[in-house]
This record gives sequence, structure tokens and C-alpha cells, in this order.
Amino acid sequence: MDLARHADAPLIVVMGPSATGKSTVGAALAAAFGVPFIDGDDLHPAANVAKMAAGIPLEDEDRWPWLDRVGRTLDDAAAGGGVVVACSALKRAYRDRIRAVAPGARCVELAISEDEAVRRSSARAAHFMPPALVASQFATLEPLGSDEPGVRVDATQPVARIIESALASLV
Repeated sequence: MDLARHADAPLIVVMGPSATGKSTVGAALAAAFGVPFIDGDDLHPAANVAKMAAGIPLEDEDRWPWLDRVGRTLDDAAAGGGVVVACSALKRAYRDRIRAVAPGARCVELAISEDEAVRRSSARAAHFMPPALVASQFATLEPLGSDEPGVRVDATQPVARIIESALASLV
């Protein structure tokens, strides 16, 4: 199925705590839609990356400029055919901030347990987000609300099944 012909400029945020598979799922979802994929980690200011690498959780004041940039990235892509962005978007206020700039954005929340996220995070090499910060992300997490545009999927499934579940709700 050519999803690019069946979706008007998909603007998708693949969201969830660290180590849920946002980049892997985001890239696969973007390929399914035939649109670019952008890792939200690449949109962070250097100061945010340094803070997280030092094991210091970000505060809302750190996140607002980053979330605005994520929103602009999505909004800019609306005219160009769409985009999939991986972004933690942990709180509803963060997703609202993104949608204030990119009203057509929809979320795919990747749901796993905190223990599984710690296990995955511990197995990653060369990532700036240390396993010690996973707990702070789960403490911040507000799952996608039933009134928010998007879908929540079990991120312990194989990637192909995650994409299948997401597409069934998004297309």
C-alpha cells in the first residue's frame, strides 16, 4: 500500500520515555509513509544534551525551546508532504506545546515498563541519556489522553507489529 497517497502530510510524533524505541519505530514509520524521519534528540540545544549526559534531568524551562523547535519542524513539513519526529513528549503540556505550533500533529506513544526501559537503556552503547535518568522520565510521563490525537502501542512487540498497529489507527 502506498501510504503517501492515503495520508495528507502525516505529522507524527513518536513519543515515550528513553529507550522505548522511538528512533527505530520512527524511522520505520517514516519509511511506511514515505516521509523523512527526524530524531528529536538532534533538535536539542547542546546545553540540554550536556545536562542529560551529566545525569541531570531536564526541567520544563530546558524543554520549552526544544519543544517549540519540534513543533516548527513538524509545521514546516506540513507543506512538504509530512514528517515523523521522535520526541519524548512526556507530558500533555509538552504535546500541547507542540500542537500549538503544529496543530495537525498526531502521536504514537510507545508503551513499555520502566524495568524494560532500564534494561534497554543499559544495553545501549554511546547514547547521551544514561540509564539513571529513566526513572525521572517515567515519573514525568503522562500517557496519551483519550482525547489526544494518536494511539498508544505496546513497544515490546516486534517493530513490524508496532508499525502495523500504529498505521491501523493513523490511516
